[in-house]
Amino acid sequence: MAGTHVHDLPVHDLVCVGLGPFGLGLAALADPLDDVDAVFLDQRDGFSWHPGMLIEGTTLQVPFLADLVTMADPTSPYSFLAWLKATGRLYPFYIRESFYPLRAEYDEYCRWVAGQLTTLRWGRRVTSVVRVATPDGYLFEVTAETPHGSEKYCAKHLVLGTGTQPRLPAVLRGLRGAGPVVHTGDYLTHREALAASGSVTVVGSGQSAAEVYRDLLDGCGTGPGEHRLDWVTRSPRFFPMEYTKLTLEMTSPEYTDHYVSLPAALRDTLGREQRNLYKGISGDLVDDIYDTLYRRSALGRELPTTLLSDTEVVAARYDADGTDGTGEYVLTLRHGQLGTTAEHRTRAVVAATGYAASVPEFLAPGLVDLDERGRYVVARDYTVDADRRVHVMNGEEHTHGVTAPDLGFGAWRSSVILAAVTGREPYPVERRIAFQQFGLPGARVATEAAR
Repeated sequence: MAGTHVHDLPVHDLVCVGLGPFGLGLAALADPLDDVDAVFLDQRDGFSWHPGMLIEGTTLQVPFLADLVTMADPTSPYSFLAWLKATGRLYPFYIRESFYPLRAEYDEYCRWVAGQLTTLRWGRRVTSVVRVATPDGYLFEVTAETPHGSEKYCAKHLVLGTGTQPRLPAVLRGLRGAGPVVHTGDYLTHREALAASGSVTVVGSGQSAAEVYRDLLDGCGTGPGEHRLDWVTRSPRFFPMEYTKLTLEMTSPEYTDHYVSLPAALRDTLGREQRNLYKGISGDLVDDIYDTLYRRSALGRELPTTLLSDTEVVAARYDADGTDGTGEYVLTLRHGQLGTTAEHRTRAVVAATGYAASVPEFLAPGLVDLDERGRYVVARDYTVDADRRVHVMNGEEHTHGVTAPDLGFGAWRSSVILAAVTGREPYPVERRIAFQQFGLPGARVATEAAR
């Protein structure tokens, strides 16, 4: 519908709200398509990917093929390899002999792609999305605030790429004191203050918790400016990410088909059970932490650090006086297996408690379908409305499982969205890639009555 106007506004084929890696990947794949007129909005001034966790030396947990475009179009000029070539880093990357890019490299690569796309609109904070009636039905009208006033956009399709936001457990919300309580998303901004506090407790599990613990471990008990460091996780162990190949086949169209077909209650249970598939720690990092502790202990000094698994923070408060006259946080810890509790004192807390998706407040009531818990009701094709014109990216973990946040599956999802927008498959959409099957061939879904 490029060139069409409604209410003096040009009508785009799609408007996407949110420019994380998934929105940026969709923009890069849409860019060469002559039959797609798209615009992408984000309230930030430019692209940045988890800047608070760009710790030196950290890597992605997925290979470089999981860039913005390659799994949909290996010939794209917006691939990670194209960025390496353009920046003169292709041969060093080749000699390095690792499939896993540095996290800082991935961020720089994404900013390189963003700098080449003319469809991106930064500094646009979307405040409302409504349906506007037309002689042929309706369109989506998107209102965005800018430093220079409001703007409106009209489109046939709406893509919600607002992603996830930092999540704090209820016991840590609103906790105030002299020392910092920091979510890992803001870690680097507060790293010096954390180390200077004298004692830090990392709460949570997964890769982010491990990276923060490893980073702070270098200053733990090492002389001037030393600090105590503790790690508390309610997980039964410090579990590694599972990388076995048949398990990795769960990031496939077939497993997503299977997962979507399951009852919602079963999906919620599986979502909790499958966290080690994509929220675990890389095995190399687990080993590095252990080896570091071993080397330090071999010097004959007791390290001021404790690692507590199967332990949950069930209460928290701030004690302004503390044990030595300075302010401290007092965390009440409960051991899952033993049922025992104890108080733990610390001057700073890092919450490695993950991220959660939410439905944006700017959506008009009734625009999308929601379940009884206020979550998107997401169809297999990533749409969340009856007419299948509102698409969601990384807001469907509860319905689609492990593929929702997976960087390597983002290009596949973008291919599905662009097929819906164009009525064709500009990028082939694979239906079967796995050797295994995730259900019984020809079996019927059992019902309670049948049982």
